[in-house]
Amino acid sequence: MAAVVGIAELRRPGGYVVQVLAVAACYYGAGRLGLLRELSVESAVVTPIYPPTGVAVAALLILGIGCWPGITLGALAIILSLAPPGPDLVGILFGNTAAPVCAAILLHLARFRMDLSRFRDGLALVFLGALGAMAISATVGVGMLVLTGKLAAQAFWPVWLAWWVGDAVGVLLVTPLLLLLRGARLPPSFARWKEATALAAIACLLVPVAVYSSLSLLFLVYPLIIWAALRFQLAGSVLCALFTSVLAALAATEARGAFEGLSAIEVMAKLQAFNGAMALTALLMSALITEQRNTRRSVELACQELVEVLENLTAGDVPAPRPRPGADGAGGDGGDRSRR
Repeated sequence: MAAVVGIAELRRPGGYVVQVLAVAACYYGAGRLGLLRELSVESAVVTPIYPPTGVAVAALLILGIGCWPGITLGALAIILSLAPPGPDLVGILFGNTAAPVCAAILLHLARFRMDLSRFRDGLALVFLGALGAMAISATVGVGMLVLTGKLAAQAFWPVWLAWWVGDAVGVLLVTPLLLLLRGARLPPSFARWKEATALAAIACLLVPVAVYSSLSLLFLVYPLIIWAALRFQLAGSVLCALFTSVLAALAATEARGAFEGLSAIEVMAKLQAFNGAMALTALLMSALITEQRNTRRSVELACQELVEVLENLTAGDVPAPRPRPGADGAGGDGGDRSRR
């Protein structure tokens, strides 16, 4: 598990405590942001995007599995800020901690690269880190609500689906962004800055129209995400997807625009399907484009090295017709080789 051991300096007692408290604070802060917008599903309150799951997975990948107590502390602080502790507290804390820990372990076993430079890294984050591991927190959390009588048994699956998708979207949108910030670099040229500014301006104009229009124009955001992925890879596509998801959540909780006139279940289903499809598109497409660009750079570098080798051979004292430098024999021998 060398890839997830963490930063050695923080393994000292003082540094480890700071690390755990920092993770707990970030988890709690992200949780409070996510709880600003809520949806009611079968008498249960869920969030359409739950950023703490993305924070937790990113922290475990960057700092190591040893920071898991920070996730538990952050989840405990969020739960206590909402309601007095109940018999379901331990189970929900276990689910909220086990899900990101399992996600980090699965990603390590899949040889996940944090720069998301390969298409397989995008697939691993989607299917192992998000869709797969987050089923643990949804199953344990909703199961504890049913067992303690806070939720009717027939409401298990609708609430489970909303919980699962909210946690998964948090991983799909927040984890790549945090991993990206770890090695972020500014665009090198003024032309890229101009294009980034143009992309941001168009997003600020187009996304509110698509989300708040009663004509259901949500599909208009996909060309924008494709543009962002083609030109700015993960940074552009994830930021566009996150911005759109936030506006879509605002419109859904206010029952406006594309979500006007829908029931609570219909609002949840439409919003979660849109957020999930958009996050998948942004993440997988940017990972595919990044892998293709890296492959092209590798081929170009190999061709450049080959040209340099040929130039060095041509500039040397070795006769040009001789295909094997250092071989013995005169021109007649070389002529025999050339006829073979």
